[in-house]
Amino acid sequence: YLVGVGRADCTGPVAQVPLMGYANPNQVGGGLLSRLYSRAFIVAEPEGSRRVVFVSADIGMVSQRVRLEVLKQLRNKYGELYRQDNVILSGTHTHSGPGGYFQYTLFWITSKGLVQPALSSIVNGIVKSIDIAHESMKKGRLFINRGTVENSQINRSPFSYLANPESERNRYSSNTDKEMVLLKMVDEDGHELGLISWFAVHPVSMNNSNQLVNSDNVGYASYLFEQEKNKGMLPGEGSFVAAFASSNLGDVSPNTQGPFCANTGESCDNPQSTCPVGGAAMCMAKGPGKDMFESTRIIGQNIYLKAKELYEKASQEVTGPLSTAHQWVKMSNVSVELNATHTVKTCKPALGYSFAAGTIDGVGAFNFTQGSVEGDPFWDQIRDQLLGEPSNETKACHKPKPILFNTGEMTWPHPWHPDIVDVQITAIGSLAILAVPGEFTTMSGRRLREAVKSEFDSHGTPGMNIVIAGLCNVYTHYITTYEEYQVQRYEAASTIYGPHTLSAYIQLYRGLAKAIALNATQELSPGPEPPLFNVTNVTLLPSLSTESAPAKKTFGDVLEEVRQEYREREVAEVTFVGANPRNSAENATEHNFLTVERYSNISSSWRVMLNDASWDTRFYWSKGSRGQSNVTVEWHIPAGTEPGVYRLRYFGHYKKRVAFFRVISVPFEGSSSAFRIT
Repeated sequence: YLVGVGRADCTGPVAQVPLMGYANPNQVGGGLLSRLYSRAFIVAEPEGSRRVVFVSADIGMVSQRVRLEVLKQLRNKYGELYRQDNVILSGTHTHSGPGGYFQYTLFWITSKGLVQPALSSIVNGIVKSIDIAHESMKKGRLFINRGTVENSQINRSPFSYLANPESERNRYSSNTDKEMVLLKMVDEDGHELGLISWFAVHPVSMNNSNQLVNSDNVGYASYLFEQEKNKGMLPGEGSFVAAFASSNLGDVSPNTQGPFCANTGESCDNPQSTCPVGGAAMCMAKGPGKDMFESTRIIGQNIYLKAKELYEKASQEVTGPLSTAHQWVKMSNVSVELNATHTVKTCKPALGYSFAAGTIDGVGAFNFTQGSVEGDPFWDQIRDQLLGEPSNETKACHKPKPILFNTGEMTWPHPWHPDIVDVQITAIGSLAILAVPGEFTTMSGRRLREAVKSEFDSHGTPGMNIVIAGLCNVYTHYITTYEEYQVQRYEAASTIYGPHTLSAYIQLYRGLAKAIALNATQELSPGPEPPLFNVTNVTLLPSLSTESAPAKKTFGDVLEEVRQEYREREVAEVTFVGANPRNSAENATEHNFLTVERYSNISSSWRVMLNDASWDTRFYWSKGSRGQSNVTVEWHIPAGTEPGVYRLRYFGHYKKRVAFFRVISVPFEGSSSAFRIT
């Protein structure tokens, strides 16, 4: 094949924008722990015209808005080379990235609307990573390997899983998928290019109290692999690209100690995930570390170490033709043939009561509990008054789900949920990547993979490796099995197209697999094109106004100095007169907020050792009154740091009024005093 890899920053604004994932409006960005990247991989047939693109971006999920804008830019740049059928965009599902990049109204509620700077940085970052991969294409080879990752996941809805037939459960040793599938890429001389790993785990080691933008456990795995392969480079630099992509992670948590009551410390591993005192709001899962930062590193390192082992031993070469199959489907109206006599239908989208309960990884508000199959007259009345009562047809279609948000019948100011959804399969030789538009649970994923594999088998292409890529192309929440749906825990309440959603997807993906196997993909109907709503900027974000420094101070001045001396495993920190980090994001996509620098006696100059993409540094912004704000830079000095003289620097932009109607951004910087590490 011809192979190209690329990586580009897609972080966006790290302050004031709500983080996407936990749907917690109080969880607003206030700084940076690690940068977010889009990682792109292009594989093409050397002689033929066929090529495929796989992108894994450090974002909560790919929204339809992001996908349509990316495809538009690619069409303008490359004509018909990169299209909806051969480009897969997948989100890693970190819950610590900026939100606000959606066009459907439901997602505006917790992200303060549509935030153009967040949307633009994601779209531009994805396109840039594809550009870099496109420019770097050369002859190469692909190898596949698979193995088991231990001690890194639990099923967070085990009582739903147990609703699946016993005969089916007995075929599996675990209630999560522990398998990692890894694709290794080298050029024809054997030089390493990159890898994609697919593994099912929620990147929620960082919990909903976190306010620092970061890529969570799978992002830390990428960081470790890229740092190892791009020796001597700063994070985010170097040509080797390692993507840790999402899979069927719907009911899979990295918080391996399981759920405990935050107030009493007793286990709350019960069907409703509630505590005797405080109810569901007190029931939270714990990770393996002493805090969320350490848990993120432990899970990320587990994933990285398994990937490293699989990468080094990968010997099964992937060869054969490339093919792609894609359709747009009106998901609210699919007829599914369960058997010769029985046909069922999907529903208009709706979210159930237990959606509001959240999960043990991030609890909801009020007094909602998981496993609600009955509505509540109080909340029903509020719903009917505020949002309108669901039609009898929708109520009946979703049974036993009691409807809380009747999103499929809400259209102001735009539809609240997508109606038209992408289904897509890309085959690279013997590897078939199923790009799914949401979060399949463990058993849903197993059923989908098995159905697609048997479809390939029965049409003359046996031995396919089937992998699910999660959170692709458009976000449609969760997909549980029919049996799990009856239990109505969070994942089931969030299965928006009703109890037969999974059966519908299985039917659709079988159709795509059959078309690939029979070389008949051009005969698939493209389906109805999704809408691109005319929304530019509808947001409740505070506007960026002019800023000021305290009396007798200027931007970048030190307010709290570092100590003169530190040892390894201590934290060096300095606080500066700061400015809103959003100013910097709007000036440049790749603005670096901080450096850790070491003094070199040989050259009598300062050398940059770390930037703000390092997981050892933290950048905090706190807003004061009267246009003033502070920035704190922390360096968590790792064991093994070379002794010597160091300093911490900060780079920002402040808003200054130069005329009545004109405000400009002025760059500035600050530096701590020098300190010694002993």
